[in-house]
Amino acid sequence: MADRPIRFHQSVAFLPTPQVLPLARACDDLGYGGMYVSDHLFNPRSLASRYTYSKRDDGAPSWEKETAWPDPMCVIAALAGATENLLFTTGVYVAPVRDLMTVAKSVGTTAVLSGNRVRLGVGVGWCKEEFDQTGQDFASRGKRLDEMIVALRSLWQGGWVEHHGTYYDVPECQIEPHPSAPVPIIGGGHSPAALRRTAALCDGWIAAGAYGEEEAWARLADLHVALEKAGRDHEEEFSIYLSLNERPDLDLYRRFADAGVTDFVCAPWMFVDVKPGTPGDEALGARLGAVRWFAEHFVQKV
Repeated sequence: MADRPIRFHQSVAFLPTPQVLPLARACDDLGYGGMYVSDHLFNPRSLASRYTYSKRDDGAPSWEKETAWPDPMCVIAALAGATENLLFTTGVYVAPVRDLMTVAKSVGTTAVLSGNRVRLGVGVGWCKEEFDQTGQDFASRGKRLDEMIVALRSLWQGGWVEHHGTYYDVPECQIEPHPSAPVPIIGGGHSPAALRRTAALCDGWIAAGAYGEEEAWARLADLHVALEKAGRDHEEEFSIYLSLNERPDLDLYRRFADAGVTDFVCAPWMFVDVKPGTPGDEALGARLGAVRWFAEHFVQKV
């Protein structure tokens, strides 16, 4: 697997929305492999749900309630029209907070418009308030996502398609346009259930947040155990996305690439000290400078 191309994906979570497009154009020119787009429907003022990866006693997420979460498929469609080579990965798309047909239509159309550059990273979500507003059952979200993955593959085939399962029943219909190539579905998360889903149903795995080196090795070991149980531990086309909470280091990236990691998620723009009130153009320029520096020292060398 170490002979496969190694890609770096630029995360745009928390980046001011108007700056996403110019940053993507720069990444396309600099050799980045893709853009990594996160997903939430809204920020509840009153939040009872605990964020799965919270480090706070109250279980709240680390981001501000005013954080913007632009719709991933809108973002990808816009970026696809402005770039030539980038892949677009959702990290992760909360598919079961939406109904099956909406996901099939929205993602399928975006895949067509992007020239098959969409990679659908999926997860079950954690914010019950979002599920309550869309009328989707929170308790069954894991089992529904399992079935949704199977159903999406059927519904994107083109022509007369159908799906009959426990949670979704779709009589014969046509969903056009349909992707001309399979949309890779990448499983997100490191819980036992998430790893089982990934190994059984998905084309790759996305790490749950950024790991320190020690934890990253442990999570990769868990993944390979799940893949081995599913008989897929040596599958060449399986993608592994990893985000490292470590100082950028060529040898570190190469060690993980040798261990099978195919895609690294990064956000060098995030570590630029942009003070509140800095004019937008000045802030964007500083962030683009960090993106260029990272590309020159790591993307173009790994």
